[in-house]
Parts: sequence; structure tokens; C-alpha cells
Amino acid sequence: MAFAGPSSALLSSSSSACLRRLNPLRLSAHRRPAWGPRRVARMFCAAVASEAETGVFTSPEVAKSFDFTNEERIYKWWESQGFFKPNFDRGGDPFVIPMPPPNVTGSLHMGHAMFVTLELTQDIMVRYFRMKGRAALWIPGTDHAGIATQLVVEKMLATEGIRRTDLTREEFTKKVWEWKEKYGGTITNQIGRLGASCDWSREHFTLDEELSRAVVEAFVRLHERGLIYQGSYLVNWSPNLQTAVSDLEVEYSEEPGHLYFIKYRVAGGTRDDFMTIATTRPETLFGDVAIAVNPEDKRYAKYVGRLAIVPLTCGRHVPIIADRYVDPEFGTGVLKISPGHDHNDYHIARKLGLPILNVMNKDGTLNDVAGLYSGMDRFEARKKLWSDLVETNLAVKKEPYKLRVPRSQRGGEVIEPLISKQWFVTMEPLAEKALHAVEKGELTILPERFEKIYNHWLTNIKDWCISRQLWWGHRIPVWYIVGKTPEEDYIVARSAEEALAKAQEKYGKSVEIYQDPDVLDTWFSSALWPFSTLGWPDLSSKDYKQFYPSTVLETGHDILFFWVARMVMMGIEFTGSVPFSYVYLHGLIRDSEGRKMSKTLGNVIDPLDTIKEYGTDALRFTLSLGTAGQDLNLSTERLTSNKAFTNKLWNAGKFLLQNLPDRSDVSAWDVLLANKFDTEVSLQKLPLPECWVVTGLHELIDKVSTSYDKFFFGDAAREIYDFFWGDFADWYIEASKTRLYHSGDDLASSTAQSVLLYVFENILKLLHPFMPFVTEELWQALPYRKQALMVTPWPTTNLPKDLRSIKRFQNLQSLIKGIRNVRAEYSVEPAKRISASVVAAADVLEYMSSEKPVLALLAKLDVQNVHFTESIPGDANQSVHIVADEGLEAYLPLADMVDVSEEVKRLSKRLSKMQSEYDALMARLNSQSFVEKAPEDIVRGVHEKASEAEEKISLTKNRLAFLQSTVSN
Repeated sequence: MAFAGPSSALLSSSSSACLRRLNPLRLSAHRRPAWGPRRVARMFCAAVASEAETGVFTSPEVAKSFDFTNEERIYKWWESQGFFKPNFDRGGDPFVIPMPPPNVTGSLHMGHAMFVTLELTQDIMVRYFRMKGRAALWIPGTDHAGIATQLVVEKMLATEGIRRTDLTREEFTKKVWEWKEKYGGTITNQIGRLGASCDWSREHFTLDEELSRAVVEAFVRLHERGLIYQGSYLVNWSPNLQTAVSDLEVEYSEEPGHLYFIKYRVAGGTRDDFMTIATTRPETLFGDVAIAVNPEDKRYAKYVGRLAIVPLTCGRHVPIIADRYVDPEFGTGVLKISPGHDHNDYHIARKLGLPILNVMNKDGTLNDVAGLYSGMDRFEARKKLWSDLVETNLAVKKEPYKLRVPRSQRGGEVIEPLISKQWFVTMEPLAEKALHAVEKGELTILPERFEKIYNHWLTNIKDWCISRQLWWGHRIPVWYIVGKTPEEDYIVARSAEEALAKAQEKYGKSVEIYQDPDVLDTWFSSALWPFSTLGWPDLSSKDYKQFYPSTVLETGHDILFFWVARMVMMGIEFTGSVPFSYVYLHGLIRDSEGRKMSKTLGNVIDPLDTIKEYGTDALRFTLSLGTAGQDLNLSTERLTSNKAFTNKLWNAGKFLLQNLPDRSDVSAWDVLLANKFDTEVSLQKLPLPECWVVTGLHELIDKVSTSYDKFFFGDAAREIYDFFWGDFADWYIEASKTRLYHSGDDLASSTAQSVLLYVFENILKLLHPFMPFVTEELWQALPYRKQALMVTPWPTTNLPKDLRSIKRFQNLQSLIKGIRNVRAEYSVEPAKRISASVVAAADVLEYMSSEKPVLALLAKLDVQNVHFTESIPGDANQSVHIVADEGLEAYLPLADMVDVSEEVKRLSKRLSKMQSEYDALMARLNSQSFVEKAPEDIVRGVHEKASEAEEKISLTKNRLAFLQSTVSN
């Protein structure tokens, strides 16, 4: 639909006006209706909202298209007006979203759902509920990201020739704080660029004093309840970073490697008594404590209960045991148990009471348990060990094998399962309450299918390793006594002063203490985020009392158990309440081919570059069309399409402003603004197109509001898009031109203006959460706006609807589409106006004839030669017959559309050519040599072409026969 001026088709063919194109920008004064479009001269002095005068907003009257550079200016204006803060003026319940804190080291990346889709979806929610009258609070902040930030700063120092260990802990952390102050705001600035309407006055950082106090309090309370303990257990160890890392910070990659087959001789047996094991990590054999087989595996039944000799260990013996965990189909069906270096082996050893041997130092070299291999790097040791196994005839073979290698998300190195002394949280009692929260309906997870994942993880939960061997982070609030080992005694306290007082009470005034050097896992502080950001543990905090528990937590499904479940557990444990009512999970953004974005593939898209080219609104709208929990493929085609949608909105706004009264016409605007069509009486007084589009709008408001309430944002976006483009822009705006330009009826014109304004401003409201910038710009361009769009009340639901108008206008649309199809079929020139006879029952003709100008304009008919009748016209046999709907037909005289004789000649020639092409195709298919020798897809293609040609021939013959019959008649 082009927002151009109307044609002159509705004017008498005998009038000179029929030759004139009536552009709304060029109407002469005597042709302009009382409330018609404004002249160009008035466009540049038109007043809009008061803020437009200050240069914040630009009207479509003076700008060809929406300028993306205005977005930052609009955002700053919103923030300056305090619109991002919760407002209780309308008395609604709070709607609270805690923003999942991105790493302070982060920057926007389309591949990170946490950084893009997450922020957009949350903003859609908060903007919607803000307009619904609820005190909307979106709490922003960033995470200190222990490992990631320490790595960044270490690399920065390395460029200056400084190693972390060259500095004291205090000197290094000072450097990190300096880096944070300089670069840490990058991600928050970028989030704002996406239009995120969060309350920046409440921005938090996980190492803020307030949040740090909450972390210490949580640790102390968990320890007091017996849920925190220290012990040596198997953890994910990063040799380069020299710290334990969480499961989330381990990424598995498929890499080429080898499967090594090694002989383990059976003690006391003959030369032929040996068992062959298959392993991907032969260097860990020094930590073997048993050899296991499946109890059902008859091949090895005779060896169960005996001892095996571990190769290259000077004859160390280990038991041969049976356990159902062993897969007899993998490798040789024999498993070496190395519990100090494999998570599965560790659990078997714990279950069976086997000893645990650690053969690795924390830097990834082998320790003294490895004997001659002590001090060697683990991968060098693997090569040397295999060489020695070959020399001693204990190597059977080495096969290529695809490995699933655990690598550090931060450093990229291979993670080593290692026994290490760490601090842990006992999770089972916490998990039980979190499970009950979902069971009792206190917490709803969307989409529902993720409840199974949530339940499975909590049901099978393991204790949580919360200590990290870093310098950047929350220091563990544990102090040790100088002169005593950590195992003998330690003190948990809220501060060093409290710890010293406790120590002095027990050991005397001369006692000396020192703090545990480790820091807490970053996820420990993140687990407290929904309530620590609101003032907990201060229960009298105003924010805590007003906004906790929050409403929705929206995040990526990949961290459902790493973060979401932990927040639920901690929230219940410390506050007695589930921290939020809903968890809304989204998927990842992938490239157009469905691949995960990565620098390796070169398919990473920078959102800021995308915004510069397509605008924030187009990006937001594109990403909103995904389905909850599903990954979304992002393509430039989608972005281009939604950029066109932005332009369509802009042009619609331009059309309205050109066709509404001047701002100075106060009485006219009083009438326009008073028309809300919110009663049955006001709706039924409207002509058919107006009644239809207002009814459609009222249906849209109900559907979209329901979709928003259910978090079906993709559905809401599609519903608005379809109505605006398909109904309002393509149909109603075009129909309204008959009122604005041709009717000469001031009442009809003012009614059309009222409907245009009413529908458009409500579309802007519905669309605002998705496309805030262009909708606010257009809203401010409309005269007499009392407040910003983002704080304007949401449209009222359950407004009256005239369903009869829907059916009637659909009939009119079907008739217009049918006429358009015939015009296209007969290649009628676009400017040519043709005659038509509409045949229907009296009741249909009554409403159809009342919209004769609309029918004529949209179907390009000669308005003076459009006839409505209950009987078939006399020239029916020389007309094209259209059945628009049951009981609604039309006849279009052929002579109006084509020169029949010329058309017969053209079609006869075309038919001859088509027949020749069809015969050639059939000749190939009838050739046995072609069918047997040609590739299957080629033969299939020829079949398809032949079928298409046959269908076209049939249609052309029918049309030719029809034309010939009209000539003979």
C-alpha cells in the first residue's frame, strides 16, 4: 500500500477532474474539504507535542523516514523525565523484574541470548505492565565475573610486563577496580542502546558494599545451619587459572584424539592372562585403584575377585571388580577406575569405598605418584607413557577417536578433574523446598517443558563447590588461627573484627588470625540477586518491602539450574518466599543457517552495527517474533523486512498528519479526540469500512493483551503486524481516501479522520513495547498528546464489536480481490477503469452499494458504470464472471478490458508455443533411454515441468474458448 494521493477514478468520466491525479500535498484550495489534508506550506510550521519544540522529536511531516540517530536522544529524554522509575500513582501492584546481571567484562553479541534477546524481552514486559498501570521496576546491574575479570586484567598487566604474582593481593585488586571504573560500563551503555527502560538509579554491582554485606550474611547463616562445609573432593580444575571452576564455566568440544588399548596382566596368571582396557587418558593409569567389568560379561567372569597389575608402576596391584555401570559394548568392556581424575570413576569409588589417588599437580604436571614421569606435563607424559608401553609390549593398539574435551570457558585450556580442598554447600535440603515451590504452583516455569529439566536437576543435585582460588571476588568470611592447621579450627564471622573477637574469647588476647585466601564462586552472589538488590538482609528496607518478591525472572534456558534454581533455593532459604512468580526462558540467537554464532565461523553479528543499519526497533521486533524457549535464526532478510515495517508505520503517520485538521483548529480537534468508539451506539453509527476497522482493532486489543499477559510475545507481535499492515494500511487507509478526497461530505471526512486517529494511536500503544522509539516519535507528532506514549494507559479491553461488519467487509474485500485478479489475468492497464455489474440479494446490495466509491477506487472501476442488481445482466455471456462469495457475484464486460480479437490471436499463438514445449517434454519422458539413464532428480524435474505445462495449456484453452464464444455471440 502506497500512501499516495487518490486517483480520479471516482469522478465523472466526463469531468476534466478525471484526468487529474489528486495528490494530497497538491490539492487546490477550492478542492480541499473543510477538514481535508493540509498544504505543504503548513507542514513545516505544524506544532506537535511540547517536547518536539525542544528538539527531542521529529515529525513525519518534515522527515522522509524515521532517523535512527534520534533513538539515543529519545532514550535520554525518557530517562530525564523519570519514566524508568516505578510509579504508584495509578495504584497498580508492582511489576518487578531483576535483570540477570551481565558480566562487567561483557559487550553486546548477538550470539549471547543473555545479552540481547533477554534485555529486549524484559523491556517488552516492563513497558507493557507500566502502561497497564503497574508500578514497573526493572532492576539493572552487572556481575563482577571473578574469573573473566581477573583474566582480562592479568592480560592487560602482561602487556606492561607485570604478572599478577608480582603484586600483592591489595595492589592487584586495586588495579581491577581501576579497570572496572574505566571499562565496566560498556555493557550497560549498550543495553541502554537497545531501549532498555530499567531504573538506572537502582543499578547494582555484585561487589557493591550493600551486596557484599548480603553475601557475607548468606554464608554465615548457611554455615550456622550446618549447610556449608570444607572438604577434599573432585572438582573441575583449571591448571592455568589455578582455580576450581563451575560446571557452567566448562565447555565441551568435539575434538580428534585417540583411544589407547593397554594390557593389564592378571596377577598370578599365565602369560595369556591379561585384560585389555581402552582409555583416552593413559597418563591417569598411575591413579588406577581398580579394574571393573560388567557382572553379566562372561568374557571376564573368571577374573572377577582377582588382582590386576597396573602397567609401569613397578607391580602395583589393584582389584578386579564387577559393577553394572560398566558398558560391555564400549571399547573392550574393561574399565580402569581412576577416581582422582574422572567424575564417573569418582562416584563409583565413593559408592564402593575404593581409595582415591591423585597423580596430578595443580599446574597440570604429574606428581610423585607417577614415579619416573613425575614433573612431566600431562600431555607430554601421555606421549612418553605410550612409547614406553609399546617398548614393553603392553600396548595393544591406538585408534583415532572423537573426544569430548572439557575446556575452560574463559581460558580455553583443558580442564582437569582434580581432588582439591574446597568449600561446599549441602544442596539437598535446599533443593527439596525449591521442588515443592513448582509442585505447589508458587513458581511457574515457561515454557512448561523446562519444568522436567528443573525437577530432574534438583532431584539429582550434587553439593555445590563455592570456593575459587582467585583474588577478585567476595573473600570467604572464614579466618584461621595462626599456629593451628585449618583442620583444627576456623572461625566464620561477618567481619575481621568479629572474627578476632571470637578468637580472643577462645584463645586469649594475643591470638593472631588470618583470612581464607579463596573467594566465593561468582554464582553465589548471583543467587542472592533478586533480594540483595532490594536491601536484604535489611528487612525494613523500603525497596525490599515494596518490591520483593519480584514478578518475573527472564533468562536463557541454558542456565536454568546453574542460576535460576539456585536463586529459588536461596530465596526460600533466606526470605521464606520464592523470589519470583514466573521464570520465562528464551533460546539462543543463531545465524540464518541455524548455526551458533562464533568468531571461528565468522558469523557473529554486532547488534550496534545492526542498529545503525536497520534501527533498534527493527532489531527488537525481529527478535521478538521467536517462540519462548526456542532458538531463533536471525537473517538480514528478516531485519530488512522489519525495517520496511518501521517505514510503513512512519508513512502511515505521515498520511494521517497530512489529512488531519490543523492544530489551530481547536473545535475540530475537540471532536476528533472525543470520538473513542467505546460504546455499541457509537460503533453502529459508523459506515461499513470504519465499523469494520474499529471492530478489528477492538478484537486486536483483546487478543494482544491476552498474548502479553501469557508472555506469548511472538504471537502479540505477529497479530499487531498483520492488523496494521493487512487491515489498516492496505485496506482502511485506502478506503478512507474516498471520504477525504472525493466525498464532498464534511461529516464523512471528519468521521474518517476520527477513525484514522483512533485506530492509529491505539496501534502505537499496542506496538510500543516492541518498537518504542518510532512509536514514541509518531505519538509525539500527533497533536494534543497529554503525556509520553511509554506512560500512556494501555488500551481498554472488551470494547464493543460489530461482528456483522466483519463478514460484510470481507465480502467487499473478496469482490475487490476477485476483480483485481481478473484485471491481472487479462493484463488490464493499471490506469484503465472498467465497468462492473454486481449481482446479489437485496440485503447484500444495500450495504455493498453504499460503499460504491470504495469498491470503485480499490478495484479501479469506472464509478459511473458500476451497477448493482439482483439479476444477471444482459451482457453476461460477454463478460468475465466472478463468484466473490456465496450470494455475491460480479460480471466484468470483456470489451472494457481487452480487444477480444487481438486477445484471441495472442492466446492462439501462445497456446501453439506452449503445446510445442509440452510435446518436447513428453518426448523425453517417453524415451526409455532418457528415463533409465538420466539422474532421478532430472527425470523428476522434467515430469514436474510437463505437469505445469499441461495445466497452463488447459487454462489457456479454456480462456481461448471463452473469448471465441463471446466473438461468435
